[in-house]
Amino acid sequence: MDFKRAEKETVDPTYLWVGPNEKQLSGSNRINITNTGKLTVKDFLEPLSGLYTCSFSYKTIKAETQEEKIVKQRYDFMIFAYREPDYSYQMAVRFTTKSCVGKYNDLLFRVLKKILDNLIFDLSCHIIEPSYKCHFVKVPKHGLIHELFIAFQVNPFAPGWKGTCNESTDCEDTTNHNILQARNRIEEFFRSQAYIFNHDLNKTLPAMHFVDHSFQIVRMDSCRPGFGKNEGLHSNCATCCVVCSPGTFSPDVDVTCQTCISVQIYGAKSCQ
Repeated sequence: MDFKRAEKETVDPTYLWVGPNEKQLSGSNRINITNTGKLTVKDFLEPLSGLYTCSFSYKTIKAETQEEKIVKQRYDFMIFAYREPDYSYQMAVRFTTKSCVGKYNDLLFRVLKKILDNLIFDLSCHIIEPSYKCHFVKVPKHGLIHELFIAFQVNPFAPGWKGTCNESTDCEDTTNHNILQARNRIEEFFRSQAYIFNHDLNKTLPAMHFVDHSFQIVRMDSCRPGFGKNEGLHSNCATCCVVCSPGTFSPDVDVTCQTCISVQIYGAKSCQ
């Protein structure tokens, strides 16, 4: 019932819930309907998305004549399965180098990747898409300096990552918690490099060292197949990955559902 009706006495209320595909809902191990009309659905999956209708009826009774009248109302709800987005982090750092030519640049790059992978190995996170380029940089009040511009992504799906989920099918909480820890560890690693740069005045810095204030980080969201973000359609949860509606699909970890007229289901992972 609506809020206005809920504040009044209701005589002989009855409720009829109809779910997607106009199927009448009844009690089961997944669906529970209380005697006051409250609907609870356990383990809500993509195909359960769609239009839910509650047909509500009650009686009004005239005090002077005891005449009864049945009043019927209908409430429609569009309900969508959703997931939290999977987080990953795009990071960039810079290191000085003697020259843009030579094997040492590649060696530093590989050693740095190995150090970072070891830092986050126990979190089932790993470094993906690492790359670097060497550039000449004119520093104010200094001459030209050779610097390595290094970029990489921190990803929570290292081989065996499902083992961290404690047999849960919905793993976003675990993977997003782990990736946050991984981000914090890597931030702390480069913060320690900056501390050496700024405070250890008695130590001679090597020719290849971290460039202070060069660490940058951007969070990257992705949605599981069959889900996507749509701020226009789901403005009340703009950051959520919501199930792709009929007429759309998402085959990969992109953040949007693509158009496909032939798709007639919720959560389509292919255009068929």
